[in-house]
Amino acid sequence: MTIRDECGVIGVHGEEAARAAILGLHALQHRGQESAGVATFDGIPHLHKGMGLVEHVFAPLPDLPGEWAIGHNRYSTSGTSVAASAGPFLVETDLGPLALAHNGNIVNAGAIRQRLADDHGLTPVSDSDSELLALLLAVAPGESWPVRIRWMAERALGAYALVLLTESGLFGVRDPMGIRPLALGRTAGGWVLASESCAFAVLGGRHVRELEPGEILSLTPNGPAPAGQLPAMPRAFCAFESIYLSRPDTVYGGRTVHATRRAMGEQLALEYPVEADLVVGVPDSGTSAALGYAAQSGIPFGEGLIKNRYIARTFIQPDQTERERLIRMKFAPLPLRGKRVVLVDDSVVRGNTLGPIVALLRGAEAREVHVRVACPPLTHPCYLGVDMASPGEFIANRVPPEAMAAYVGADSLGYLSVSGLLRAVHGSTDDHCLACFTGRYPIPLLDSAVGTPEPALQELAP
Repeated sequence: MTIRDECGVIGVHGEEAARAAILGLHALQHRGQESAGVATFDGIPHLHKGMGLVEHVFAPLPDLPGEWAIGHNRYSTSGTSVAASAGPFLVETDLGPLALAHNGNIVNAGAIRQRLADDHGLTPVSDSDSELLALLLAVAPGESWPVRIRWMAERALGAYALVLLTESGLFGVRDPMGIRPLALGRTAGGWVLASESCAFAVLGGRHVRELEPGEILSLTPNGPAPAGQLPAMPRAFCAFESIYLSRPDTVYGGRTVHATRRAMGEQLALEYPVEADLVVGVPDSGTSAALGYAAQSGIPFGEGLIKNRYIARTFIQPDQTERERLIRMKFAPLPLRGKRVVLVDDSVVRGNTLGPIVALLRGAEAREVHVRVACPPLTHPCYLGVDMASPGEFIANRVPPEAMAAYVGADSLGYLSVSGLLRAVHGSTDDHCLACFTGRYPIPLLDSAVGTPEPALQELAP
C-alpha cells in the first residue's frame, strides 16, 4: 500500500479539553503521522505543536488550560513536511484570535496566496493551504464568523473539513461537496467534533451524527447550534475513506467502515470466484475485505501473514531492493504448504509491494496465489486531500489488468469493479468521488483528461 494518509482534526468542549483533544488525536493518528498540535482558549489562546507522532509531541503533557480545544494530525498533502506547516494555525483578527485545523486540500492555493500578498500584504509563514484558510478568514469582511466562513468558501476551491476555535466558541465546517468527513459526538461533559467517529469512544462519548455537506455548526456553552449553510454543490464523498483511509470502527451513513469493507470483499467473491483452500488478508487494511470474500465464497479465512508493527512504512524507501528487504521484515508468512491461497489487498498503487508479498507466500510453499484487490484500478491522482502517485507511477496505467497477475507473480488477479464498489458503499456516482478510478473530478476546473489543474484555477472566485 503506497497511499499516504491525509489529516485528522478534532474540536472539544468540556473539562480538560486539551487532554481530551490529545486522546482524540491518538485515535486519529492513522490520518497523519508527520506532526500534531493542540490549541486551547481560556480567555487567551494557547498553542502547542511539533513534528512527530502524538505521543512524542505531547510528552510531557504541556500546560494548555481551557474548556475549548482543537487538535490536528498532519500529513502533507499540500506543502512540505516542516515544523512551520504543523497545525493548528493561530492568527489574530479584528474579531479576536482564531485557531484553525483543516483536513483536505485547496486546489487554488497559489491564487489565494498571491491575492493575500497583493491585496493585504500578508506573507504566510508556511506553505500549508491550512494557513491560507486562516488568513482568508482573518481578512474576510463581516461581523460574525459564519459570514466570514461563507465569504472564504466562495474563494477557496477544494476539499475541507474545518474546526475553528474562536472567542465565541467552536465551529465545524464541511465543504459543500462533503468530500472529507466530519462528525459530531457527545461526551459526559461536553461535545466533540472529529474527522472520524472512532475518536469518540476513547473519550467515553458516543456518535451523534455526521455533519452535512456545506454545514456550518457552532459549538457553544449551551451545546451545538446551526450556524449556516454553504451554497449547495453535488455531493462527492471520497470513496477512499471507506476503502483505506478511515479506521474500521468509524461509522459513515449508519454503518461501520469494517462492514463496508466486508461488503467489498463479498462483491469481489461474486466478481472473481476461484477454487482455493484459504483466504488471507494483507494486514491490516485488507483484513475486513478478506473476511467478506471468505464469507461469500465459503473458503475459510485464515492468518497467512504476520505483521511486525515496528517497521517503518515501506513506500518511503526509494530503493526497490531496500523496499523488498523491509517488506520481508514487515511481514512473515505462516506455513502454507500445498495450499491454494486467495490474497486480498485493499488497493494496488505502484505495484512495488504486492509482488514481494506474493513471493513471501510462494516461499511459504503456497501452491497457488490468487490476488483479489478490493477496489478498482487506480489511474488518476487525488487533488482533494489524499497524497497518491503521479499518473505515470500508477501500475494500472502501465500494466493492463489481464497482465497484472504475471507482473506480481500470482496465478490470477482481479480488481473490484466500480459498480461493485458503489454497491458495497451503498453509494452512486451522484454522491461519491471516484476520480482516482475514473478521472472524473467533482470540481469542473480540474482537467480530467490529463489529471492536472487547469490554468483557470489560478484565478480566485469573486
